[in-house]
Formats: sequence, C-alpha cells, structure tokens
Amino acid sequence: MTMEDKGAARREKRQIPTLEFEEACWGQGFEHIAGVDEAGRGPLAGPVVAAAVILPKGLSLDGVNDSKKLSAKQREALFHKIHEHALSVGVGIVSHEVIDRINIYQASILAMRKAIEKLSIAPSIVLADGNSFKHETWRYKNIIDGDAKSVTIAAASVIAKVTRDSLMREYHEQFPLYGFDRHKGYGTKFHMEALRLYGMCPIHRRSFHIHRHADLQEEPVS
Repeated sequence: MTMEDKGAARREKRQIPTLEFEEACWGQGFEHIAGVDEAGRGPLAGPVVAAAVILPKGLSLDGVNDSKKLSAKQREALFHKIHEHALSVGVGIVSHEVIDRINIYQASILAMRKAIEKLSIAPSIVLADGNSFKHETWRYKNIIDGDAKSVTIAAASVIAKVTRDSLMREYHEQFPLYGFDRHKGYGTKFHMEALRLYGMCPIHRRSFHIHRHADLQEEPVS
C-alpha cells in the first residue's frame, strides 16, 4: 500500500463514528451519555428538528453514521434499529415561526434542549454536534463534526433527519406546488423556481430573506 493509499485509508477510518468520546466519558464515571444533533438549519422552509439518544454502555450500532452520508433507505432502517436498542430517545421541534422570531442559531440550540428534556433518563453528560450547544445545568461537550465522530451523536442525527423528512412530506400534502417531499425545504433549483412562480407559503422562513437567496443548493440525499 502506498503512502497515498494509507493516508486515504486513515481519512476514511476517521470518517466512521466510534465510541472514543463515549468511552472517555464512561471512564470518568458518566453512566448515561446523551448524543444530540439537529436537522434543518439550512432549509428555507419548515422546522428545525433535534434528537437526543442514550445508548446502552458499550453499544456501537453497525451502519450508524452521519445522516448526510446515508441514503433514505439506510436512514429509515437505522431509525427503527436505534429506537429498538436505545435506552431513551427524545425529539425537539422548533417551528418556522419561532425560527423567524429568535433566529436559526438560537432555534437550533432550543431544539436540542427540547430533545434532551424529552429523554426518559436524565443524561449524565451531553455530547453535542457542533460548537454552539450550552446549558446551565447539564454537563456537556461540544464536538465539531460530532455526527461523523461519535456513534451516539450519529444516532441522534439519523433520528433528527428521518423525523424532519417525515414532517416535510406531510407539509407536501398541504403545499404540493413546492416539492417539499423531494428537497425537504432546501433551496434547490426546483424549489426556487416554485418560489418565483407562487411566492412563499405559510411554512417558509421569512427571516431567511428568500427573495435575496441566490446560491442554489444541491438536492439533499434521498
């Protein structure tokens, strides 16, 4: 194997979530570790959804990864698998109205806090994706790209993504002209054309200044 191949293999290995962070926490006496992540910061419409997951100590679910790296079929299968094996799962949803009122940054933190509050087991520590989560009571650790590094955060990312996608499919039934079932609210070419033709619908985020949105986003993984 060449040095280039070894480097590529190391990069690929780093992209697979592990229990490294969880094991460090267990080693410090934290029994119940909650991983938390959100889905829906970037879309132009719909809610932001967060999930919190507590897995049994030492459990590493095969196939769990950053939800963006999985197909819809893989996410759906893992969604049920995570619910089957997790000690507790919580989901927090913050609407487009609240996003417009407090901004998406604060709304994402609020969704994470709501998700943790929905857990049936109080977490000993929270592992949160990114660098923005904070709480005055719970112990927590922010991990940038945590959904690609921590099994528990990756599991939360799957729950959040599948839950939000399901909500957007329901919104598609109410507002079929916008194609929410295919792009889930992201600013794709199809979505922007629908906005030009029909204007905004009730679930569009007014604070995102959609009429000035110029950078079309790629179709999300489906």
